[in-house]
Amino acid sequence: MSSYADILRVLVATPSVSFKEEAAAAFLGKALDGLGIKYSNLRGNIIAINANSDPSKPTLALDAHIDTVPANEGYTRSPFDSGEDPQTIYGLGSNDDGGSVVAMIDAFRHFYEEEMPINLMLVLNREEEVSGPDGDRWLYGQDGPFGPGKEFPMPDWVIVGEPTGMKAATSERGLLVLDGLAEGISAHAASGEGENALLKALDDISALRSHRFTRISPTMGEVKLNVTQIESGSAHNVIPDKCTFVVDIRPTEQYSCEEILSELQGLCKSKLSARNLDHQSSATPEASPLLKAVKALGIETYSSPTTSNWTLILQDAIKIGPGDSSRSHKADEYILISEIENAIGTYIELIQTFYGNSLE
Repeated sequence: MSSYADILRVLVATPSVSFKEEAAAAFLGKALDGLGIKYSNLRGNIIAINANSDPSKPTLALDAHIDTVPANEGYTRSPFDSGEDPQTIYGLGSNDDGGSVVAMIDAFRHFYEEEMPINLMLVLNREEEVSGPDGDRWLYGQDGPFGPGKEFPMPDWVIVGEPTGMKAATSERGLLVLDGLAEGISAHAASGEGENALLKALDDISALRSHRFTRISPTMGEVKLNVTQIESGSAHNVIPDKCTFVVDIRPTEQYSCEEILSELQGLCKSKLSARNLDHQSSATPEASPLLKAVKALGIETYSSPTTSNWTLILQDAIKIGPGDSSRSHKADEYILISEIENAIGTYIELIQTFYGNSLE
């Protein structure tokens, strides 16, 4: 099976919801076998490096994820049937992130046997949609397989494959989710007693909504904040003694997640707890050879409003891939064959152009 379209059609037909990617990883391994590419399956992540790799050379990684979100109820066709349309591949994960997966496989194959001034690595990772412990969080972490004396070199640069319409995202908002807890004293609603936790939470939510962070990103603008969930009360005649709420925050490079949590806690009587502090905002350095290559090819750049594995990658990186992020996580997801074809050519040109820039 050599066609990227054939590979993607089978990948779509192979359920790969986060934490259950084993069958998809096994299939992709067989596809690489068929292409004559040696690979390793590490905790369900597929890793390959070019045939003439050299530990003394720096390494560029092509990184895309193989997991999907669950199919929602709005599908009008089977989420696991790509159909026979010669111009379009339908199905769950076709756009996010199957298009990047197969385009990166094809670009990697193009360079696999070449003598190159850099190493080229293919990273097809799991658990991206849930930021799980065994995907890029582990691969690029201290205990992962990348680094001196380990199975693979630690990448110096990373091209993150996500549906960007083949525009290059040179910055990306982070993600900070806060759980708020307001506490009061329960009482009968008719007594006029007690301390209403719901009203405390509403006061804090009002303060959060009106707050503005003073440091403005030149590329991403203001930090974005939305209260997305609230829950309180057990009966109509009981003053609630607890109220919980959830705050979704999209940081810019101007603030760390720790700084945002500290600033917001100073506004609130409710206790704010971060689900994690790992998803910092990302930005490509101005002197990056990746950015130089993007500019040399005239590829449009932008700041991405969506979050990806880039938040877990500390290396110099950009985000670029086929498809449209507006199709992600929606019913009847699809990607055009022409989008993948264009991506393969662009990835190859980008890697070739990158050669000289990385070694200046």
